[in-house]
Amino acid sequence: MVMLRWTSTFFAFAAFLHLLHFAYSESFIGVNYGQVADNLPPPSETAKLLRSTSIGKVRMYGADPAIIKALANTGIGIMVGTSNGDIASLASDPNAAQQWINSNVLPFYPASNIIMITVGNEVITSSDGTLMSQLLPAMQNLQNALNSASLGGKIKVSTVHSMAVLRQSEPPSAGMFHPQYIPTMKGLLGFLSSTGSPFAINPYPFFAYQSDPRPETLAFCLFQPNSGRLDSRTNINYMNMFDAQLDAIRSALNSIGFKGVEIVVAETGWPYKGDSNEVGPSVDNAKAYNGNLIAHLRSMVGTPLMPNKSVDTYIFALYDEDLKPGAASERSFGLFKPDTTMTYDIGLSKSSQAPATPTAPVTPATPTTPVTPAPKTKPTGWCVPKPGVSDAQLQADLDYACSQGIDCGPIQPGGACYEPNTVASHAAYAMNLLYQNAGRNPWNCDFSQTATLTSNNPSYNGCNYPDGST
Repeated sequence: MVMLRWTSTFFAFAAFLHLLHFAYSESFIGVNYGQVADNLPPPSETAKLLRSTSIGKVRMYGADPAIIKALANTGIGIMVGTSNGDIASLASDPNAAQQWINSNVLPFYPASNIIMITVGNEVITSSDGTLMSQLLPAMQNLQNALNSASLGGKIKVSTVHSMAVLRQSEPPSAGMFHPQYIPTMKGLLGFLSSTGSPFAINPYPFFAYQSDPRPETLAFCLFQPNSGRLDSRTNINYMNMFDAQLDAIRSALNSIGFKGVEIVVAETGWPYKGDSNEVGPSVDNAKAYNGNLIAHLRSMVGTPLMPNKSVDTYIFALYDEDLKPGAASERSFGLFKPDTTMTYDIGLSKSSQAPATPTAPVTPATPTTPVTPAPKTKPTGWCVPKPGVSDAQLQADLDYACSQGIDCGPIQPGGACYEPNTVASHAAYAMNLLYQNAGRNPWNCDFSQTATLTSNNPSYNGCNYPDGST
């Protein structure tokens, strides 16, 4: 992560959106709505659930008319999809593409806010050469069908890729596609560039952790305080895996001449349970990843190579899919249960005041269970960064603190503590506020050993640092 670098106009607008995010949907937060299950609630109940959240977009893997109808007049953006099995006919027959649009788009649009059609899923890494060769013609035929219906500039056409399209992803600045995919990829990217459609990718820090299950990797994957990973080519110290994976994709796109193609995250998530031999699945980790991801998106910080904006991100998944084969984790990504209650709270409900504190066992910076406010008999004092802590580490501390449900409004533009606009000043305020709210115990002022307690009041001018005495 990098220090906030917003322009004043953009930052003020982002702050305004942040203040209202519990009342309105957020366009950059989406969710995947899979249907490989036999216990899902009716589409009408799902539409009601989605309206009660700040989720602004939904990705479907098909084009179920009942779901599309249920989402009518909600304003929720809808991504519909064709299956890999549809690609051959869509590629070979323009009439088939026209019929697909006539059946799955025209009866519902614009009341149902269809914004994108994804053609197949992870086709490039399927090892099916025939399917790969048919992908671009299928996309072109669907685009032509949209154009003929005067929807070409309103509904985008793309396809979704796995991170396996990359031959190299570390360091992020060296991201590059596998050479055998580049000819096909250039054709696809030329199409995306000419139509203004995004490159859709499925980054999963969960799988990165499974391949390297060290504690420091877990913290890096969960957006929690860690020492970071230095990209020696750019001298950027990455503080989380999500940013690193997205910037690796950005670098790969740039390296073959497609700097103007935007990125959308079509899937990312973390399972809340798994088989006994699986590393990583747990409620604590899922809550930490998804909750901190949402906080990161809401911050509008962006990534080091794509700053000051949040990439549209679809979290996997809305519900568990109990008929999916494979490991137990494959059936355990759902944010909500079939009765539409939360699997765990990550602050998506419009009625929520703040996301619950993640319980992932990372550092002693916060207790693992909610703690009631400390009694007034505890000694007063303030939690501040230790001297000499790097800006990169302070940025991680700042992001972590503000993701835990505290009010970081005073360090937003116009806030009493916004000036000086430095990462050290903002981190100091946020770290102290989290310390005060979490119980004012010594372990609440740890932050991976980057913070210390002081009896000297750091308040200045109109910026008041709480000390728990009132």
